[in-house]
Amino acid sequence: MILTASAATLDNQRIDHLVPLVTPALLHHELPLSEPAADTVRRGREAVARVLDGTDDRLIVIVGPCSIHDPDAALDYAGRLADTAQELADDLLVVMRVYFEKPRTTAGWKGLINDPHLNDTGDVNHGLRTARKLLIALAERRLPTAVEWLDTTIPAYLADTVSWGAIGARTVESQTHRMLASGLSMPVGFKNRRDGNVTVAVEAVRAAAARHVVPGVDPGGLPAILHTTGNPDCHVVLRGGDTAPNHDARSVGTTLDLLTGAGLRPRVVIDASHDNSRKDHVRQAVVAGEIAEQVATGAHGVAGVMLESNLVAGRQDLHPGTPLVYGQSITDACLSWDTTADVLHTLAAATARRRTS
Repeated sequence: MILTASAATLDNQRIDHLVPLVTPALLHHELPLSEPAADTVRRGREAVARVLDGTDDRLIVIVGPCSIHDPDAALDYAGRLADTAQELADDLLVVMRVYFEKPRTTAGWKGLINDPHLNDTGDVNHGLRTARKLLIALAERRLPTAVEWLDTTIPAYLADTVSWGAIGARTVESQTHRMLASGLSMPVGFKNRRDGNVTVAVEAVRAAAARHVVPGVDPGGLPAILHTTGNPDCHVVLRGGDTAPNHDARSVGTTLDLLTGAGLRPRVVIDASHDNSRKDHVRQAVVAGEIAEQVATGAHGVAGVMLESNLVAGRQDLHPGTPLVYGQSITDACLSWDTTADVLHTLAAATARRRTS
């Protein structure tokens, strides 16, 4: 079909310019996953699935920076976390939080993939390469990783390196993200909605367990139709809401009842940050302690805990020309590493007590 001059100008009227995007196949070729790294990813996925189905009685702990902006600091953090994870491996299954995409209610830094240079240049190709290099490096250190899936094209580039994925509170009702999760090869947690509604997360878990036909891209970057088989390892993540936290035993019990009523496994992961801590990073340790007490007294429905943690406590703002504090978040405020280590030991002790309850 031949377009007239007037018809040809109707598309992309609000696009400033286009930049070719590296294909998934080319990125995988440039940065291949080694067999030891692949083994870490595989074992991490299998271990998370066993905890979710109750055949592994450990507690999953998904812990790490709110977002990654400095790969060197992330590797520094990972070294400390890997040592502690090994020490507590009998009781905890530790997965490092390595978030590269940040959903925004209005505006702000959108994450390392979208803006790797922290200057709004949007060098996504560099961001994808930086993200994949880091994920491979962590896997080679035998540390399984967790990410949030926001842009539905990104899994084609990174999913083979990831052991756990999240669908966030802003996208939990998105049909596109539910269909995406149904085809992902790792367990996926759906957070409850920002207002605290948990039912939508339960519905998302049900939807992601089903087969779907999903528009996507093939490894060569060409448009493709993906026929998914459904993901049996999806679950609810409780992150609190605008009206109240939901990490308490009563809220957990209500969620487990909803899951059981929907014919799903009554297992949840609890996010100790966000609205469960009222976005006060110091309170994360308090919330984690309250969750630990539930676990210690026999709360077998609690499969895991999430924590936002970094080398340095708190957060900082991005200011052009101003050096950043090494190891401190530029998004949500985080626990310090020392406090995190204390919390991990508390959770491990609670898991050990749960075995005797």
